Amino acid sequence: MDKHFPILIITGRPAAGKSEVIDFLKNCDPTERLNRFHIADFEEIDDFVYVWETFEIDDILTKHGHPRIWTDEKYWFKEHFIWNLYIERMNLEYRKKIARNPDYHKNKTVLIEFARGGENGIYEALSYLHEDILKKAVLMYIRVSYEESVRKNRRRARKGMEDSILYHSLPDEKMEYYYKINDWDKLEAKDPTYIDVKGYKIPYAVFENEPEKTLDPKLIGEELERVTNKLWKTIAK
Repeated sequence: MDKHFPILIITGRPAAGKSEVIDFLKNCDPTERLNRFHIADFEEIDDFVYVWETFEIDDILTKHGHPRIWTDEKYWFKEHFIWNLYIERMNLEYRKKIARNPDYHKNKTVLIEFARGGENGIYEALSYLHEDILKKAVLMYIRVSYEESVRKNRRRARKGMEDSILYHSLPDEKMEYYYKINDWDKLEAKDPTYIDVKGYKIPYAVFENEPEKTLDPKLIGEELERVTNKLWKTIAK
């Protein structure tokens, strides 16, 4: 058995701490990262890149007198399917990596990151992931309340850095509309260890980030070690 996860899905509310955990991993000693967290040299696939690209493309269309496709002038999405299109973009990016190198996971971990809200948002996103991902994936949910998500979302805003993975921020009205509720509690209540998606049982564990741990590398490391060790024991059964 390899010493690392092939694929770790990281999800949670906006500003829950997903990007901070990934930033922590980027700054870890590679040997410690592998031995302590079971994460090899890694690449991340974050759907925020595609979200921002959507805004830019629609702005370019407006500039040249063409109708916007996915968003209005205030960047509200015109239709629900765009969320699933972003998952398909991540599928495509992942499958291109495997096509270029069938032994990709011999020494690589992929981190797949997204945030979803709504009555079935997380499960719907998972259901659009390709089976090549589902059959290899474990999942970490970073738990914060909606109120904490809003607080941290406001805090991380940096003017001029709206396209930054670490510092992008949503207006309060969009936070409430898109993310006030999510379906995590419902998923967790069904099974304490796995999420069943299209017949694939995805092991999961919860990174508890309230009170906040993601400002302190020591606390991040301790909680991440607890979570990844739980996941590792699950897949080793």
